[in-house]
Amino acid sequence: MSLPLIGILRGITPDDAVAVGEELLAAGIERIEVPLNSPDPLESIRRLAKALGDRALIGAGTVLTPGQVRDVYAAGGRLVVSPNCRVAVIEESRHLVMESWPGIVTPSEAFDALEAGATGLKLFPAVQVGIAGMQALRSVLPVGTQLFAVGGIGEDNFAAWRSAGIDGAGLGSALYSPGITPAESSERAYRLVAAWNAAEKATMGKK
Repeated sequence: MSLPLIGILRGITPDDAVAVGEELLAAGIERIEVPLNSPDPLESIRRLAKALGDRALIGAGTVLTPGQVRDVYAAGGRLVVSPNCRVAVIEESRHLVMESWPGIVTPSEAFDALEAGATGLKLFPAVQVGIAGMQALRSVLPVGTQLFAVGGIGEDNFAAWRSAGIDGAGLGSALYSPGITPAESSERAYRLVAAWNAAEKATMGKK
């Protein structure tokens, strides 16, 4: 995956999923999740996986149980994102060779998630933890741990979060909200990708 960004399509319907997913992929966002509290989420995942699964990593967000992990897998999803850290969900995801991104806030949650085999960590809600809190957490994590910020992250603060040490971000309402057109999703996606790339360039320039 080239860009460390996850597109979160909360509230999307199956009829809109592929068209919006195509726009995100064209902009460079290659990880796409449909939260399970969206309308008919497994059908959206099924359609996205069929249309884009050879070019993008498709899966679900708000995954809370091992049974839901299996449902996502059966629909063709290979990405599991959760708002919380539940070891059984992580272990089931890894057993099925799916990426696992559990939500964490504390060091205890972070290390439990990593021990269970998490692909990376979702700092959520990032806006509540703040950059100083993230840096304190980052300082004790194993080298190479992927830490993505989710919740309150967007083009206005990418630079600050990236320079402070975040590895990537999950993009929710800044990227997609129910009712917007695929064209509007495309405009948001290109703008967010450009902002992330600028933040990345600025961060690399300081090293």
